[in-house]
Amino acid sequence: MPRKKPFSVKQKKKQLQDKRERKRGLQDGLRSSSNSRSGSRERREEQTDTSDGESVTHHIRRLNQQPSQGLGPRGYDPNRYRLHFERDSREEVERRKRAAREQVLQPVSAELLELDIREVYQPGSVLDFPRRPPWSYEMSKEQLMSQEERSFQEYLGKIHGAYTSEKLSYFEHNLETWRQLWRVLEMSDIVLLITDIRHPVVNFPPALYEYVTGELGLALVLVLNKVDLAPPALVVAWKHYFHQHYPQLHIVLFTSFPRDPRTPQDPSSVLKKSRRRGRGWTRALGPEQLLRACEAITAGKVDLSSWREKIARDVAGATWGNGSGEEEEEEDGPAVLVEQQTDSALEPTGPTRERYKDGVVTIGCVGFPNVGKSSLINGLVGRKVVSVSRTPGHTRYFQTYFLTPSVKLCDCPGLIFPSLLPRQLQVLAGIYPIAQIQEPYTAVGYLASRIPVQALLHLRHPEAEDPSAEHPWCAWDICEAWAEKRGYKTAKAARNDVYRAANSLLRLALDGRLSLCFHPPGYNEQKGTWESHPETMELVVLQGRVGPAGDEEEEEEEELSSSCEEEGEEDRDADEEGEGDEDTPTLAPGSSLAARNPYALLGEDEC
Repeated sequence: MPRKKPFSVKQKKKQLQDKRERKRGLQDGLRSSSNSRSGSRERREEQTDTSDGESVTHHIRRLNQQPSQGLGPRGYDPNRYRLHFERDSREEVERRKRAAREQVLQPVSAELLELDIREVYQPGSVLDFPRRPPWSYEMSKEQLMSQEERSFQEYLGKIHGAYTSEKLSYFEHNLETWRQLWRVLEMSDIVLLITDIRHPVVNFPPALYEYVTGELGLALVLVLNKVDLAPPALVVAWKHYFHQHYPQLHIVLFTSFPRDPRTPQDPSSVLKKSRRRGRGWTRALGPEQLLRACEAITAGKVDLSSWREKIARDVAGATWGNGSGEEEEEEDGPAVLVEQQTDSALEPTGPTRERYKDGVVTIGCVGFPNVGKSSLINGLVGRKVVSVSRTPGHTRYFQTYFLTPSVKLCDCPGLIFPSLLPRQLQVLAGIYPIAQIQEPYTAVGYLASRIPVQALLHLRHPEAEDPSAEHPWCAWDICEAWAEKRGYKTAKAARNDVYRAANSLLRLALDGRLSLCFHPPGYNEQKGTWESHPETMELVVLQGRVGPAGDEEEEEEEELSSSCEEEGEEDRDADEEGEGDEDTPTLAPGSSLAARNPYALLGEDEC
């Protein structure tokens, strides 16, 4: 009788996994790693997900799985609006990991920080967004959904046929989420496109501009949000860039937490966050500009006097009630009527072309994830009525809020449009959930080659015996040095947890404490002109006037959390639960007009 060969536990585990996957009919090349807990979770997702697009299931990774005990009372599936992105192949992930270990980081020139929107979206190409196909009231709901599914599959086929996966960025493959956008555009009288001022061309798809202003004939208001995270000269340069290329835009500057850029800031205080108590939402910069834009668009067809009165009350209340706390803030002011439209996008109710119905203007808020759509609504209302989170996909279906009896706001889930952006930049922009990134190291390298992360965080090279000596850095070295500095260790072997360190660095960039700003074309050549521009000084004075001068501020060093389960944690625009605080990054952009420039450490006044 032949002697039996040794059979390890690992081999047995692999054998059982292969057997289960053969039963499910999965392809061998798409099997998840045997030692990954996410592998089994993703396999369960393939079985439990009920959304459309099953023909491309094996190419898609579904994110933000929500616990579910079956369908809800109206057949509502909490996972219907999950993020659907193209899955990175295992070979591509391993290739990027090797590059993070081997590629030496070199600082890029200031010209490479200039982004041209034509290179990102290539207007006129197939990098469009899916349109709702024509329909009639004679069609049943099943016929309508089937027609939309076929049209959506054709849309995906054109994009993937024209570009390879290496060139394409992450973009939304979930038809259910696109249906939410269709419904918001159909019911809106004015469309707000919210962008992040640090990289506005990333969040501005020209195809949406052409569709809204051309086919729908609606007014489009571009909101440059989070202007407190960029130098005022750069904000003004971006504003003129969009005015020049898209003349039909109405542009509004907005931030939920304005700060005076003339106030000296310590650029080395990355690990500290400022907690401000008081009426934070009522100090938003931009509601009055947005009101003026809407008055110009409606041209007296809607009575917006109640909105102007509300802004006056908010300003007066913020001046009178500094440091009053969250309880008083929540009780003041009239209640806000909230309507959750879970299944409205699926009903065959066509677009109503009657503008300003019943004397009410409907303002739709659309944009990419993490640009601050929900925070903008909180800033307009004057208190927190919408939950916000740094996790993309937190807003799962559109909701409507009556700001005043004549103004209705509509919050749309964040949507990622197809483009040719590097996926590392998308990660830094908060488009991809950081906790679910398979390979975060190259994104850290992308950041470190554009701002001096090592100097800002006072990192010591892991192989350096002499701290004063110069050593070449790679992305892996930065993550390992940060893990050593913060004490991130693995559970079993107590090695430096570089994955957790990489996640922590990406969260610092997302929160704005490691601020990376991109510039419009030609900005560096005309930088002096923009710094001396009259609108730059006006913005500096305006931020200083509405900034948190009377709020109670305190700074403390934060224990940075970078665990892989932070989906419920709120971002810089969120209120701290139970405290009524708002987290605002301390590493604030500066201005050359200030006596002390907080960007001196970043090199040539650049973000």
